[in-house]
Amino acid sequence: MVRMSAEERRAKVVQEAVHAFAYGGYDGTSTEEIARRVGVSQPYLFRLFPNKQAIFRAAVRDCMISTRDAMTAAAEGLPAEERMAAMAAAYSALIEQHPERLLLQMQTYAATAAATASGDHAFGEVVREQWQELWDAVHEQLGGDIEETTDFLAHGMLINTLVSLGFPPEHRNWRGFDEGKPDKTLPRGLGAGGRKPGVSGESAPSAGMKESAGAKESAASGERDGSDLA
Repeated sequence: MVRMSAEERRAKVVQEAVHAFAYGGYDGTSTEEIARRVGVSQPYLFRLFPNKQAIFRAAVRDCMISTRDAMTAAAEGLPAEERMAAMAAAYSALIEQHPERLLLQMQTYAATAAATASGDHAFGEVVREQWQELWDAVHEQLGGDIEETTDFLAHGMLINTLVSLGFPPEHRNWRGFDEGKPDKTLPRGLGAGGRKPGVSGESAPSAGMKESAGAKESAASGERDGSDLA
């Protein structure tokens, strides 16, 4: 059996932490659980990351980067008028294939708000910097148009909320995405408790599927207690 390097272990920790924090939130996820998922001891886990907060930040960064890269790669080289639809479709595919990415976004907003309320402002600064990088990448792809960037992210907030709360594609709340625009596939629902994709979506508009990680809706279980270890 080939032994993993420290860097490979770190990548594995981040991968497992994305899933664990997405479904358990910051407070509800222990470092013991993450270590168990990775297959290492807790002492070894803390040789890779100094504390629970560092693991969470690494997971959030991975989530933000994957979201940004998926959208910008889809828009790269396209005419300006096609980029918004391409980024929207790419994000829809991302959260359908990896619903934990959407759930971790929601947990992140809740954890940041809780940290700030408890007086930990540094935690939020790190998250905001990462999110700002995503916003800037979207803004650049949209030609620096502030109105289009705002519209894209505002639609994204609604999509994140509807998908996270499990509204089915046929629900009336989705109707605003359908009128007079080309069809695209809606993201799948996340299923009961947000743990599984639900039924396949029906059609929705390319311009309506506007998204980035800028949603501010939070998942109820994702509060942060300010402690480093669980």
